[in-house]
Amino acid sequence: MALSDPVPLLLLAAVLAAAIAWLVSRPSDRRYAPGPAPKPVLGNILAMPAQGDIPAFERCRERYGDLVYFHGLGYKVLVINTMKAITDLFEKRHSNYSDRPAFTVVGELMRLGQSTPLLSYNDEWRIHRKLAHSALGPNAIRQYYHIQEDLAALLSQQFLEAPEKFVDHVRLAAARVVLSITYGLSVDKADDEYVTQAEDTMRMISKATVPGAFLADVFPFLKYLPSWVPFQRHARHGREMIETLVTKPFEYVKEQMRAGVAPPSLAHHLLSEYDKGDIDHQIKWATGSLYGAGGETSYATTLTFMMAMALHPEKQRLAQEEIDRVIGSERLPTINDRSQLPYVNAVIKETMRWNPAVPMGLARMVSEDDVYEGYLIPKGTIVLPNCWAVAHERRGPYEPSEFVPERWLTGEGDDAPVDPAMWAFGFGRRLCPGKPLAENSVFIFISTLLSVFDISLPDEGKLEPKFTQGLISYPLPFNCKITPRSASKVAQVSYRAAHCTV
Repeated sequence: MALSDPVPLLLLAAVLAAAIAWLVSRPSDRRYAPGPAPKPVLGNILAMPAQGDIPAFERCRERYGDLVYFHGLGYKVLVINTMKAITDLFEKRHSNYSDRPAFTVVGELMRLGQSTPLLSYNDEWRIHRKLAHSALGPNAIRQYYHIQEDLAALLSQQFLEAPEKFVDHVRLAAARVVLSITYGLSVDKADDEYVTQAEDTMRMISKATVPGAFLADVFPFLKYLPSWVPFQRHARHGREMIETLVTKPFEYVKEQMRAGVAPPSLAHHLLSEYDKGDIDHQIKWATGSLYGAGGETSYATTLTFMMAMALHPEKQRLAQEEIDRVIGSERLPTINDRSQLPYVNAVIKETMRWNPAVPMGLARMVSEDDVYEGYLIPKGTIVLPNCWAVAHERRGPYEPSEFVPERWLTGEGDDAPVDPAMWAFGFGRRLCPGKPLAENSVFIFISTLLSVFDISLPDEGKLEPKFTQGLISYPLPFNCKITPRSASKVAQVSYRAAHCTV
């Protein structure tokens, strides 16, 4: 290819820009947090572990401490490994640590930057937050309890019919909850038209939102490359997927409302409340954000719970004994039972701690230069909260690697682990507004499965806990046995599933 062609010229410019960036930003007498030794031009950014590579991040923490700094190729990344640092920066200094990194490809070219999670910390984001809090307040979400309970019964019915497909059933149930509550979609309509497309889009987004996933994220001027360049084609396809994800169900709700037949949903609530305001765009993207991401963590957490129960039948029995004692054998659990089941709640917390669904949290970006613990944190630094390190901090008598629900019932003060509610749904001003809804979904899925089934090791007797590496951590494919506990529970599930109103 001739030197006059645009691609090699732009790549040459990228190398020169990297060299200039290194000369300008390389550490001199300024004191940065420790990290791997830098190399000329490249800095130490190539030593940064891949997103979700927990063992590598743990080795960095052990070697360099609670703050680890990476830089080079125009990037500055600070990994924070303690709840104290997360609280000090994301909550106590929230005005400086509430922005998001700019993703040239997924944010700008694919236009996902309009969604609530990736919006900059600005007035547009505040409108999204206002909308979310309006639709997801403690009183508002009570109207969705029956939907979550119906779908937990449907999940159990599917386990009865085809237990070997439990992974597919859990994924479908998690998607159904979000689609039903966000848009009022019936189970059949959600399954036929939306679930597969949502899954494919979320997989694409998860890969694309890793810092540095595309060269154009490092060198934004590459976005001007011709449309035939591979990443441009990828971006165009991604933009179409995302637009369909947020627009199709939103327009369906508006059609249902015009016909006067729209069931209760988050989108219906917001469109009704703000019918005189010109904020359809914000409502579309605020609800689309919940639709797109809301089911993934519930899916990952429920599968992790099933793996843990197969590996720890003695913990399963204790949870089941509590359910039988408190609820009895004549009905299934409800969300209102949650406060009466401390051991079940301990099992859920331990599941979330044992393998966090989002092990590295969502990245923030520093708005202005800052100093913390004597270290300079430059403007534009991407800050990654290491939730896995927080979850696995050694506290109390139990090993962090062990699955022990009792740690949530006995620890006090410094012996108590950090509650997942404090780190699993974001921090400070960017705490996920769907947190109460997601907690209810996980509770009703897990408590219903405990009530109805015994989950045990497969016939071959082997199950090795392994998980994917990425923005969201899922159990790698595994087998387990799912056996109904009693004919009475089977009858209750069948009755509830047959009378499901979703």
